[in-house]
Amino acid sequence: MPKQPAFPGLRRAMKKKQTRREKFLSEMEAVVPWSRLLALIKPHYPKAGPKGGGRPPMLLETMLRVYFLQNWYALSDPMAEEMLYDSGAMRHFAGIELGDDRIPDETTILNFRHLLEKHQLTEKLFMEVNSHLADQGITLRSGTLVDATIIDAPSSTKNEARARAPEMSSTKKGNDWYFGMKAHVGVDAESGIVHSLETTTAKVHDSRVWDELLHGEERSVWADKGYVSAEREAAFTGPGKVWGVMRKAPKGSDLHPIDARINRIIAMVRARVEHPFRVMKRQFGYLKTRYRGLSKNRAQLFTLFALGNLFLVRRKLMA
Repeated sequence: MPKQPAFPGLRRAMKKKQTRREKFLSEMEAVVPWSRLLALIKPHYPKAGPKGGGRPPMLLETMLRVYFLQNWYALSDPMAEEMLYDSGAMRHFAGIELGDDRIPDETTILNFRHLLEKHQLTEKLFMEVNSHLADQGITLRSGTLVDATIIDAPSSTKNEARARAPEMSSTKKGNDWYFGMKAHVGVDAESGIVHSLETTTAKVHDSRVWDELLHGEERSVWADKGYVSAEREAAFTGPGKVWGVMRKAPKGSDLHPIDARINRIIAMVRARVEHPFRVMKRQFGYLKTRYRGLSKNRAQLFTLFALGNLFLVRRKLMA
C-alpha cells in the first residue's frame, strides 16, 4: 500500500539537512531589500486582469522572486517554469505552495521580464540596491577600480535570420578571437561592489569607456594598461590623489624597475575588480549572452550586478 504523502510545509520542517541551494536562497532572502525594490516596480505592474475577464495577474513579489531565480541559476523562461515544478526550494523561495497556488507559466515570466526592460527598471533596481548598501555604510566611495570583461554571444547562423547577432562584434584578446559584447564596470575599491556599469559591443576599446565609470568623488583610480592616458593622468592630480593605472614600457625598451614595482602594487589593489566578474560568471553561471541585441542583455547585466553586489557583502548585511 503506498504511503500517504506528508503536507509540503511539514515535510520541509522535518528535514534534517539544509541543501546548498536552500542555504543560498535563505541568505539572499535575508539581504535583498524587498520592500524598496517592489516599490520601484509597483507603479508599472498590472493591477487587475485583462478587461472582460481572464485571470488576475500573479503577485508582484512572486514574479520578482522568480525573476531573481532566473538570474541566479541561468534559467530560460521555459526552464524557470520547469524548475518551479521540480524544486521545492525554489517554490518555497517564490512563496508558491504546489497544489494551492498558481505557478507562473513561461509566457508570464517572459512578460514580466519585458515589463522590466520596457521601463528600464533593472537599471533602477541596480541603483536602489546600491543606495541600500550606502545606507548600510558599506560603500565608501574613496576609490574606483575600472575594468571590462568580454561576454561571449552565440556565433551560430542557424537561426531564423540566418545571421549572427547584429549588435555583437568580434575582438582579439591575446591570441584569441571573441564574438560578443563587453561589460565595463566601476568598482568601489574598499567594498568591492560595482557602482557603475556600461555596456558596448566587443570591438569598442576599454579606454573609450572611462568617464561613465567614475562617480567623480574618487581619491584614487586603478586600472590596467589598456587605460593608460597622459591626458587623464594630468587631469587627475591634487593632494591625496593616487593615479593607479599600470605603467607601460616605452616602445623599444624594457619597463623601468621602479615602474615594475609600482605595477605589482597596483595589481594587488586591482585584484578586487575581478570578484564581481567571478560571481556573475561562476556563481550565477552567466557565461554567454542569453538574448539578441545589446539592450536586452544590458538590462539583464544590471540585474546580475545588483544581485552580485548583495551576494558579495551578504555576510556583512546579515551580521
